[in-house]
Amino acid sequence: MRVIALEEHFSLPFAAERVGPQRARARGFPPPGGRTAHLGPLLRDVADGRVADLEANGISLQVLSSAGPGADLLDGDDGIRLAKDMNDKLAEYVSAHKGRLAGFAHLPMRSPEAAARELERSVRELGFLGGLINGMTEDLFLDDPRFDPILAAAEQLNVPLYVHPALPPEAVRKIYYDRLPGETGEALATAGWGWHSETALHILRMVVAGTLDKHPKLKLVIGHMGEGLPAMLARCDDVMGPVTRHLSRSISATILDQVWITTAGFLYLPPFLAALTTFGADRILFSVDYPFTSNQKALPFLKSLPVSPADLEKIAHGNAERLLNLA
Repeated sequence: MRVIALEEHFSLPFAAERVGPQRARARGFPPPGGRTAHLGPLLRDVADGRVADLEANGISLQVLSSAGPGADLLDGDDGIRLAKDMNDKLAEYVSAHKGRLAGFAHLPMRSPEAAARELERSVRELGFLGGLINGMTEDLFLDDPRFDPILAAAEQLNVPLYVHPALPPEAVRKIYYDRLPGETGEALATAGWGWHSETALHILRMVVAGTLDKHPKLKLVIGHMGEGLPAMLARCDDVMGPVTRHLSRSISATILDQVWITTAGFLYLPPFLAALTTFGADRILFSVDYPFTSNQKALPFLKSLPVSPADLEKIAHGNAERLLNLA
């Protein structure tokens, strides 16, 4: 069975160097040597070792995106140049391993017009399959009108934008996640809870602000079995329906029209069942969240899903082929 994985990460040492430790720390990136430091070699390996791991574990195609820090932390020309250099380097890796690796564009989010041009260049010239955006930019979500050029470019190019979690802004960290024992605050702020709730909020803001009505052909992807949204869609309609009559569709209808979800990092049956009963098999795509989750663990979970063979093929590769224009 062909298997495509969409939320798969790599890092470029020169990107962190050009961002600098001061900017990275201000955005919440931990100093070197933290609890995920052992994953550094896997993130930096975008060559034979990574491809061998794919082959050993039955992954046909891995779509790569930068794990950060990156160009979204730099202003003006510095961010624009870094995004271009990162995308050019990723294109070299993809070209060296055609058929095994693909790419999502990294964008200079602080310069939206330039980011739209870089998305177009990355898709048309480098062959990338869309773009990935890491959370907020300067404390703004994508519903802010300044980002309209990026959303419009993705519509015109007919490629998705993957909305990925990011570290919480300093003010949020201090109020929500400080004053907790040991490393629990960091874990709660990130993969333990905060990443998922913030990404769900990101999508909901784009709905209720009318951003998705304004960009009806925009395709969004979120990971981690829908970031909690499958369990909340009915509740959102029930509570917010009376105050969202300015929208052309209900909250759930808008999301089910324009958002796809992946299994990235969530090898658990209960959230999959919630995703299946709300989004349906046509909107779920396999992902690993490599190297934060291993290919070795993810593929057995995929094969164990309680779905028909036809739906398993959709989740494993068919939906991705249609969404990414690979069919």
